[in-house]
Amino acid sequence: MERQDQNLAFMLQYENIAWFEDGKVRILDRRCYPGKIEFVTCTHYAEVAKAVTDMVTQSAGPYTAAAMGMALAAYECRDQSVMQQREYLKKAAECITNARPTTAKRMGQICRVMTEAAEEAWKTGSDVALAIRDRAVEANNSRYSKIAKMATYLVEQIPDHGTVMTQCFAETIVGMMLKEAKSKGKTFRIFCPETRPYFQGARLTATVCYEMGFDVTVITDNMPAFVLKNENVDVFTSAADAICMDGHVINKVGTFQIAIAAKYMGIPYFVTGAPDLVHPTVKDVKIEMRDPEFVLQAMGVRTAREGVKGYYPAFDVTPPELVSGVVTDLGIFCPYDLWRYAKEGASGEYEVVV
Repeated sequence: MERQDQNLAFMLQYENIAWFEDGKVRILDRRCYPGKIEFVTCTHYAEVAKAVTDMVTQSAGPYTAAAMGMALAAYECRDQSVMQQREYLKKAAECITNARPTTAKRMGQICRVMTEAAEEAWKTGSDVALAIRDRAVEANNSRYSKIAKMATYLVEQIPDHGTVMTQCFAETIVGMMLKEAKSKGKTFRIFCPETRPYFQGARLTATVCYEMGFDVTVITDNMPAFVLKNENVDVFTSAADAICMDGHVINKVGTFQIAIAAKYMGIPYFVTGAPDLVHPTVKDVKIEMRDPEFVLQAMGVRTAREGVKGYYPAFDVTPPELVSGVVTDLGIFCPYDLWRYAKEGASGEYEVVV
């Protein structure tokens, strides 16, 4: 099987996202990367769920971690009867799925696919944990392949020597977008808002862009409108933590305000990802509220005096009227016509196509 993570940046390699081996799951700690390359080691599936909750990994990282966490759960219960193992994996899936509320349905899809791999392994007498890990690699290969197709459509929207603004860390699509651009001989510069309070844009997106040879500039989160206007940005793009079938986009908080500014200035906003059939409307999406103390500091250094309050929604909602197009593996869709994506037989981003 050809791995789809070839020629991508360090943190996009499967083993450097999350990896099960020898009864442990090792997860790259993105809270300190690239300043330090450290891994969090988990010996119980609940520790994997906690690592996701604690933002050890984020963007698409939790989906790899979820799969590897299921492999770890299978390893933990390997000496039990099949009936007991099945019940153990069910509990593990419930725990991992709900590590973060906004992405629970996508996490549930991943855990379901890994449970199916376990069922197949029980039938053949194979090592269940390794079977799940193999399925996790297949799942990543499948998703990376679909995102590579998205990248071809997205890169077509970016003029050569143009300028792109991103938001947060779009992970796989960032790597695939840059890989596709290089294969086409196209170059462009990239502006990355820092994305407080975890600074994913500054630390992660910018690092991937730099490692892959692109001109990248970090800006603070209150600069996007100025940069959109004065740096002749051609395209604003982001991934999404959910793309509802009614066209609403849930992504890292700050996406909404950049989309407003882009719309005002006539700059297209393209969101990448498969529409989520599990989210027919935006009404069933729960926006995660995180510890407000995080907004009162910057990388561990307190920036506000004791006694003041913070406010920290992890995501915001961008309505379809601000979205120029949803870039999928089947092409670019109008945000008001996403059910057509499903009608055309698409398998979605998190269904495994082997």
